[in-house]
Amino acid sequence: MQNFTSVEDINDLQSIIKEALKIKENPLAEPDKGKGKTIGLVFLNSSLRTRLSSQIAAQNLGLNVLTLNAAQEAWNLEFSDGAIMNGDTVEHIKDAIEVLNQYCDIIAVRCFAGMKNKEDDVNESILSQFLKHAKVPVISLESATRHPLQSLADCITITENWKEDRKPKVVLTWAPHIKPIAQAVGNSFAEWMQEMDVDFVITNPEGYDLDPKFVKNSTVIHNQNEALKDADFIYVKNWSSFENYAQMPEVKENWMLTNEKLKLTNNAKVMHCLPVRRNVELSDEVMDSENSIIYQQAKNRIFSAQTVFSEILDEISKR
Repeated sequence: MQNFTSVEDINDLQSIIKEALKIKENPLAEPDKGKGKTIGLVFLNSSLRTRLSSQIAAQNLGLNVLTLNAAQEAWNLEFSDGAIMNGDTVEHIKDAIEVLNQYCDIIAVRCFAGMKNKEDDVNESILSQFLKHAKVPVISLESATRHPLQSLADCITITENWKEDRKPKVVLTWAPHIKPIAQAVGNSFAEWMQEMDVDFVITNPEGYDLDPKFVKNSTVIHNQNEALKDADFIYVKNWSSFENYAQMPEVKENWMLTNEKLKLTNNAKVMHCLPVRRNVELSDEVMDSENSIIYQQAKNRIFSAQTVFSEILDEISKR
């Protein structure tokens, strides 16, 4: 594994999931694997689970961890090539990355969608700079269009909770929110579910279809009740409009998941990447019920990160 930015960087998803479950059984089995190596965790956006799980995963492998809250602690960064930097930006991103190349053996970066320029976000204007200028492996801790470490944790969680001899029905359902939210988690989950042996359905209101690049030939149903019928897993997540980029078209129906809606399912397990706005996206009664495996997902963020870090270290050791 040279870099990790999407499911496309995984050769065999089932093997990676098995490796993650093995690591979960004994996270400290290889405490010296990263000895003498440094990982730089660069956060251009806020984080709780991604930050802490990445730090724990790196420490479990013996990696030295440098954490930079770039949006608060670093110089104002310039991202445009050929920019005349006579304004409020102080350091160009390619200079910052070149310095990180000197300090780190692995660079992991978190950079949300700007939600202003569709072309910039779709083309990963920030992550692409890291991939272009980094001389060491790059790991995405979430980007404008994807959240791959979250999606790997989701795959691990589904695998742990499914023991039957049939394909589970997995539904990704849109949920309400008070402000426009990026499509990264929804895009990424869709992309990874297409690599899993599941019956996958996306349900969202009209005007909220995800980028066709990620949806591909997945089933999309605009009636939530119809989509939830016989579901085994429900992934709850908000996203803003892709077609009317970063907008929030009016939705008259109530799309918040409740116990009443769960009755339509096969006693479905409920998932969410967190943070969640309770009683807006997801009701307390569902969030705190036995159906919820949301905290299990959060714990598995450690093991998704540790698996990826371990794979990257294996690649480094071959050089």
